Amino acid sequence: MPLRATKDREILRLAVPAFLALVAEPAFLLADSAIVGHLGTPQLAGLGVAGAVLTTAVSLCVFLAYGTTASVARKIGAGNLHGAISAGIDGIWLAVAIGVPVTFTTVLATPQLVGLFDASGPASRQAELYLRTAAFGAVPLLVMLAATGILRGLQDTRTPLMVAVVGNLANVGLNVGFVYGLDLGITGSALGTVVAQVGSAVALLVVVNRAAVRHGVARRPSTAGVRRAGSAGVPLLLRTLTLRISLLLMTYGAATLGEADLAAMQLAMTLWTFLAFTLDAIAIAAQALTGRYLGAGDTAGTRAITRRMLRWGWATGLVTGAGLALLAPALGGLFTPDDQVRGLLTGVLLVAAAAQPLAGIVFVLDGILIGAGDGRYLAWAGLLVLAIFAPAAWVAVTWGGTLVWLWTAFAIAFMGGRGVVLLARERGTAWMTVG
Repeated sequence: MPLRATKDREILRLAVPAFLALVAEPAFLLADSAIVGHLGTPQLAGLGVAGAVLTTAVSLCVFLAYGTTASVARKIGAGNLHGAISAGIDGIWLAVAIGVPVTFTTVLATPQLVGLFDASGPASRQAELYLRTAAFGAVPLLVMLAATGILRGLQDTRTPLMVAVVGNLANVGLNVGFVYGLDLGITGSALGTVVAQVGSAVALLVVVNRAAVRHGVARRPSTAGVRRAGSAGVPLLLRTLTLRISLLLMTYGAATLGEADLAAMQLAMTLWTFLAFTLDAIAIAAQALTGRYLGAGDTAGTRAITRRMLRWGWATGLVTGAGLALLAPALGGLFTPDDQVRGLLTGVLLVAAAAQPLAGIVFVLDGILIGAGDGRYLAWAGLLVLAIFAPAAWVAVTWGGTLVWLWTAFAIAFMGGRGVVLLARERGTAWMTVG
């Protein structure tokens, strides 16, 4: 029992602040959806399309946080603090190098990107308005990912929490002021988000710079270090690409069903993301702790902390699932006055609630393998799951013809498939590379 209590304290020390920081962002994204949703159904549907494009662009670069967390944590476990901070700074420079072309490509290709979803004319116009402005948040957002990865690797999840809460409170205030106070419509929501992202990125850079000065680490870019950070992140990039394609298939499928279905998908995916970030708190702890234990060469400790985190993931999923099921009938009214959208949302949320316990296990397993640097397996596993889910989604839309069937395919084929391939890997020892 004392050993178990020690492991629990170690997990909670990282997971609780990470949970609050992770929940802060989707909580205020929910507020953004409510702000835009009350402008009208075309605006909400447009936000769904633009959000899918932006989330894809940013998620493909999530290795900036995940890869940096694992790299920094492993160096911490090996006692190399100077090298840990240096590796993190290289990740920040990589974020800038990626973010600049992403921004300009998104702005220039906005009509083509929105057109991929075959949404209605009014929804597409709203999506273009949002996307052209929101694209300028790519650089600060990627810098935030990399800087947060440094702090998580250093076992500091409190600083990202503070920045997330303050930044997202500012985001909501700015959005309300720009959307309704200045009457900028959906463009105001995008502008408020960009301003908040810039402020949050600056705050995190100040903290990282102080740590670098304190430990005598250079802040200028190292070509070799940036190249290492990029090459190490390639498997995670491929893994994330397969995840994003699956989620884009969800948005595309909803768009083919109709504008109301697309609007309901936007709300459902936002709520799913909110709960995913809640569950991901344990996964963040898994990344940091797995990297540290393996960096120190402690395979027995790695196995023990892994099993304990899986129990936490399962239990957390049960709680979030029960809560979502209870609230499902009432949540739609918070975001839209459209009765059709609210009716569609209730059924989808019940399916999402049933998938929460499985999601809790999947997210923790993902964090464990990322922390272990097992990106190559995650990339191949992602391709396999995509090959299973894509035809299942097509069947759900073509033959089922409803949003509930599409989400059922997502829960069974996508989340279930991920659970199978990740559990199969965790039960072996090939991922436990020490040092």
